[in-house]
Amino acid sequence: MGLPALEFSDCYVDSPQFRERLKSHELELEKTNKFIKELIKDGKALIQALKNLSTAKRKFAESLNEFKFQCIGDAETDDEICIAKSLQEFAGVLQNLEDERTRMIENANDVLISPLERFRKEQIGAAKEAKKKYDKETEKYCTVLEKHLSLSAKKKEAHLHEADNQVDIVRQHFYEVSLEYVFKVQEVQERKMFEFVEPVKLQHIFIILKSFTRSEVECLMKKMKENPHEHKSISPNTMEGYLFVQEKRSFVSTWVKYYCIYHREPKRMTMMLFDQKSGAKNGDEESFTLKSCTRRKTDSIEKRFCFDIEAVDRPGVITMQALSEEDRRLWMEAMDGREPVYTLNRDSQNEAMAQLDVIGFNVVKKFIYAIETRGIDEQGLYRIVGVSSRVQKLLSLAMDPKTCADVELDSTEWEIKTITSAIKHYLRYQSARVAEIHSIVHRLPEKNRQMLELLMKHLAKVASHHQQNLMTVANLGVVFGPTLLRPQEETVAAIMDIKFQNIVIEILIENHERVLCACVCVCRSPASPSPTSPRSPSWPMFSAPSSPQLASSTSSESSPVSPPLRKARALYACKAEHDSELSFIAGTIFENVHPSREPGWLEGTLDGKTGLIPENYVEFV
Repeated sequence: MGLPALEFSDCYVDSPQFRERLKSHELELEKTNKFIKELIKDGKALIQALKNLSTAKRKFAESLNEFKFQCIGDAETDDEICIAKSLQEFAGVLQNLEDERTRMIENANDVLISPLERFRKEQIGAAKEAKKKYDKETEKYCTVLEKHLSLSAKKKEAHLHEADNQVDIVRQHFYEVSLEYVFKVQEVQERKMFEFVEPVKLQHIFIILKSFTRSEVECLMKKMKENPHEHKSISPNTMEGYLFVQEKRSFVSTWVKYYCIYHREPKRMTMMLFDQKSGAKNGDEESFTLKSCTRRKTDSIEKRFCFDIEAVDRPGVITMQALSEEDRRLWMEAMDGREPVYTLNRDSQNEAMAQLDVIGFNVVKKFIYAIETRGIDEQGLYRIVGVSSRVQKLLSLAMDPKTCADVELDSTEWEIKTITSAIKHYLRYQSARVAEIHSIVHRLPEKNRQMLELLMKHLAKVASHHQQNLMTVANLGVVFGPTLLRPQEETVAAIMDIKFQNIVIEILIENHERVLCACVCVCRSPASPSPTSPRSPSWPMFSAPSSPQLASSTSSESSPVSPPLRKARALYACKAEHDSELSFIAGTIFENVHPSREPGWLEGTLDGKTGLIPENYVEFV
């Protein structure tokens, strides 16, 4: 069982589970450090033993060479001469062997011992220093936080505001140190696989994979630092974090720090005593079912950020203190029975633009034609990225029916790297991304399969010119693996899986004729609505009623894909449960209906408002 991936998003939660995973990495590094020390010790002993062996063999060879046969009589026979020479020749062979052994021993220190010592001191030593800094910042943050939360709510507003700013600075610095420490641990683990192995067996592919994985993880860490709220892993069904719980004793009450996890669906709260400073659990977990949650009035308690909860299976009221006003707001929203507001994906504009319709296919074909006629032999094709603003401008012009005819890709206005980046950008923002290619190709929706076939034929042609453009199948796999198969949420585990995604793309490019031509288009009818469970989504991401037009459009591989129907009629009435959904009555006509990212849902416009529609509630017109 390998080590668990350390997610950067977990640095902001700092849960006991995260500390345990981090500890497993630290123990592994400690084991590696001890192993390398023993290996260096044994290696030096082996080198010394080889030197002693070489000295002994040389002495033995000298003895053989100096040994003289004394013959009986005045002359030696041929046999006696041959025997005397054989001893000298054997001594010469031994001397030659020891000369080679001496050369090997002289290089052993530079090839084996020095790299191991350098790795242990520079890499593992740096990780130890990072751990000391991390432990120091943990101690500082916990101390400052406890002192801050003990401030009375009756102090002056200016004083409290200044204290809030100070603790925010300390908290942010703690997060940055935590991110850097996790990155360093991940980096050393990655380097261990390559730099530790390289002294034994050097391979060029090691260097490529090493730099690629490390740069990807470092890029993710920088994104997390710049905008942590965007990359935090937040589940809509749970809330977790540290809370201070008031425990009443005989004559005094104390505030004890717990790590709490709240599951919204069963309304179950789990609390565990955990010391961040030592990283140790104290006692067993305690769970109860939530009955109610009430914000504590400011003038009713000395502490700030407090709220009261009542449990079904536990008597009395439990008073809790959050870490900040924002933290209390999140806990209150999670525990009052209301679900979080579902917001449409921030890339919805891009996704609406990148539809698998006639315009989309024509644009991709136009891009591919320009690449194959103008830049098929350019070095680094698809690897070198274009300027983001130029890519966005090209896509907006090409995807707009009013301006698409005016886009001239033959002119020097549009560089090849801009066109290749536009293709990757278009594919990246598909509403139904090709996330199941590595599973079973023939189960892909017909439009996705046709787009995949179009792309793979193009990439196979690019790879056939690899002697000029240096883009081999492996290089194209590195470029398009993350583009087509990377999940929406950026995590370290996802980055570690990139190597498998690259292999999938390589297989598709090399075997595109056999794999894609063998695909069978399975037409599925839409799920029929059920009055008893009208809101249960059907599995197909986008299902239109069977029609002769659909059958005829899929009969030929070369024919373009039919555009998705843009209008739909409601079969049943529906009342929205969330702000992101639309309310409507039977017979309502929706405009601009297209697949949503949510399985079983469509996205459409009604009276100028765009929102989600249950797929099995409508028919297309």
